[in-house]
Amino acid sequence: MFFIRRIVTITALFSLLASPVSADEMFSFKAGYLFLNPSGDVAVSAEGITGTTLDVEDDLSLDDSEDYFLEAALQLGSFRLFAAYLPISFSGDSVLDRDIDFNGETFVQGSRVETDVNIDIYEAGLAWYLVNVDDMPVRVQLGPEVAVKYVDAQIKMQDGTSELSESDSFGVPVPTVGARARVAVGDSLGAVGRVGYMEYDGNSFLDVDAQIEFSPLPMVGLFAGYRYLDVDLDESGVVIDATFSGPHAGAFIRF
Repeated sequence: MFFIRRIVTITALFSLLASPVSADEMFSFKAGYLFLNPSGDVAVSAEGITGTTLDVEDDLSLDDSEDYFLEAALQLGSFRLFAAYLPISFSGDSVLDRDIDFNGETFVQGSRVETDVNIDIYEAGLAWYLVNVDDMPVRVQLGPEVAVKYVDAQIKMQDGTSELSESDSFGVPVPTVGARARVAVGDSLGAVGRVGYMEYDGNSFLDVDAQIEFSPLPMVGLFAGYRYLDVDLDESGVVIDATFSGPHAGAFIRF
């Protein structure tokens, strides 16, 4: 949180030097760098053998994910069409303190295993700003948002001693319903927030994102924020019940 407070403070100070710019952009493109900390459980079942539930921190020692993400948006009046790509990648190296079953195979106690978890999230959606006030110094936009995320996940475990290696993957579309809001002062400084959620067939997906945007020039700017993902998916024998959260920062263009 110190990182976020520092970014907000610096952004607010610089905004005092920025002149107001137009908010009537039609197209915007964002590229950023995201740090995510994992917490939760994973398991992989196969051949009638229930996979052992593994804590991603205590059992697998997964490191934080650090990667780029992209978002493009088209603004048509009160409607915002957007598409985004978010890659998530964790890796860990640990010594097992018990026998575990993973994808139908048993990794024995004392083995040193390397684990890789890769999740690619492709997203497309539509926001409808039922409140869209842009003819005054403070611009306010607020409305519902619907999106579809395609989650492509793979989990791999390899025993460095016996060379036993197992992996499994799945791809599943996840629809979410939520809301998006934006409040800007002269469009040089703005706050953006969005939330999407869906629960179905015992699966659930929560996505929350908050950003501060600073635009010292009419068509370019910087942003910083915080992302929180709560994923509970059980597909094709792969169970991911975890949260991923952390700060991000980047740049954008709009015209």
